Amino acid sequence: MSKRVKIIGVPMDLGAGRRGVDMGPSAIRIAGLNSSISLLGYEVTDAGNVHVHPPEAIAELNPRARYLPQIASASEELAALVEAGLDNGELPVVLGGDHSIAIGSAAGVASIYRKRKHHIGIVWLDAHADSNTPETTPSGNIHGMPLAALLGYGLKELTHVAGFAPKVLPENTAVIGARSVDPGERELLRSLGVRVFTMSELDERGMGEVIAEAIEVASLNTIGFQVTMDMDFIDPFYAPGVGTPERGGATYREGHLAMEKLSESGRVLAVELTEVNPVYDTANQTAQLAVEMILSALGKKIF
Repeated sequence: MSKRVKIIGVPMDLGAGRRGVDMGPSAIRIAGLNSSISLLGYEVTDAGNVHVHPPEAIAELNPRARYLPQIASASEELAALVEAGLDNGELPVVLGGDHSIAIGSAAGVASIYRKRKHHIGIVWLDAHADSNTPETTPSGNIHGMPLAALLGYGLKELTHVAGFAPKVLPENTAVIGARSVDPGERELLRSLGVRVFTMSELDERGMGEVIAEAIEVASLNTIGFQVTMDMDFIDPFYAPGVGTPERGGATYREGHLAMEKLSESGRVLAVELTEVNPVYDTANQTAQLAVEMILSALGKKIF
């Protein structure tokens, strides 16, 4: 893992059903992210934020994929920033924003390694599968579609960010913590053979064992993997400041263990933290927890 970090904010809430996650990058920075990463021994560069139009300033044209042109444009910009950081030897740390931003971040990671003849994997920590398409979506919200887009399913504006698809193969995709999955998502992921670790399986096997298998999945014949966490992966008791809370999520320590084990693998190519919504938070505690999760993914340990 590089000892140089590039922080990129994406104040995106166009993909979500509730307003507020556009403030997530600021809340995470205010919680001390940059200085905390520096204390781990990293050289930190903050690239600022990707430009995202507020919904009040634009028209919603497609009810099956709301704000599609603006999300696609921001994804292209994010992909270029992520790829440039990796090309410069920096580890991207991407701050959301809603989880639609993963379309751009993973595109940037996949693009640079594709040019080097490598595949990447992805570890997706989330209460939801985020694998709808415009045909299966119950809401039209694109934050429910990014994983499908990265696998090559959905609208071309999303699947072909950075000019190619898919970004990741099903056999290198691990979803952890799922506890709210739509019928269309279930059908797609099952048909592709994507490894989905539900919360029920996590309860039975334990986080350590699940993460070990997820690392194997995301590492098989790849150069490494992107880690992307939706904060609703964590139970709302610990992380109330999210747009789509689902009871029965990972505990505080399970979240840390997941990120610690992923870091210890030595195969993390980029880290992404999404869906921090200060509107629903209490005293910025979810943003503070987001900082802790990122630090664990970057190698912070208890001892």
